[in-house]
Amino acid sequence: MKTLKNRLKSSVKVCYLLEGDDLYLFDKAISMIKKACNLELEEFNLSVFDDENYSMKAILDACEVMPMVGDKKVVLLKNISKVTESDKKLLEKYLTSPLESTCLIISDFDGKFASIKTKTEFVDCKRMDRNLATAVIVAELSKQGKQISGEAVATLLDYCNSYLTGVMNELDKLINYDASQSLVTKKVVEEVVSKATEFTVFELTEALGKKDSDKALELVSLMEKDISTLSLITNHFRRLFFIAISDSSDSELASLLGVKEYAITKARGQVKNFSKMQLKKIYSLLEKVDYFIKSGQMLALNALYYLVFSILYI
Repeated sequence: MKTLKNRLKSSVKVCYLLEGDDLYLFDKAISMIKKACNLELEEFNLSVFDDENYSMKAILDACEVMPMVGDKKVVLLKNISKVTESDKKLLEKYLTSPLESTCLIISDFDGKFASIKTKTEFVDCKRMDRNLATAVIVAELSKQGKQISGEAVATLLDYCNSYLTGVMNELDKLINYDASQSLVTKKVVEEVVSKATEFTVFELTEALGKKDSDKALELVSLMEKDISTLSLITNHFRRLFFIAISDSSDSELASLLGVKEYAITKARGQVKNFSKMQLKKIYSLLEKVDYFIKSGQMLALNALYYLVFSILYI
């Protein structure tokens, strides 16, 4: 974001492509670009397209219209899920001779427009590294007269899977938890912040790898309210299995498994808790449990406990 801020000071480009996995950073980047455009009469000079009204022809028609008042207008594409090759070619053709008064912002969470990256001003909205994220958290709390300990910020990032989207949702709780205390401690974070489901799955995997049955059962009991976590557990262990048996890089595995590279990097640290043979047996177990559920032989809640107990004794 700091790089984008500096680039916007010198000039506003005709097209920005935003890619990554942290929605907070997408929103932040869009806000910064819009502000740099200094829009007047936003109701006329801002056109927004999403899956509800998506049409590449309509988008490019909007791009070709001069601003009603002022120097700039903005056309924003928000995370379009279906993009054809014909659409991309039309967009590429437009970008060879774009209207200078139009700023086209493509918010592309799923990477549908990756092929035109070199023809745009690219903005990376993937999760910040922990040092940068920590600096953002410290700055946000400082605005409210609060400080945070090193242990607390590390726990907060863990609980939110390092997504600033989740972190920002939790900061209000931390700020208002105890007005008499200026320091946010690890204890406060543990009491106040909601753990992301993915982090709970990560904790469960750690407990299963270390054969900590008490911790594993405690975590499973918390998951009973949301049986959809079963699919997250299944996907996580499949990921561990492929990491264990593959010599591919994190980016190659991420592409193969259809996940973000961060998910592979994060999971790689847990592979050491299991042997390749254990992960192979767990992989076979996952297929067995999936069959039991789909054939009606086992309820999802029972399958969750069956899977956990089975992994503990593999």
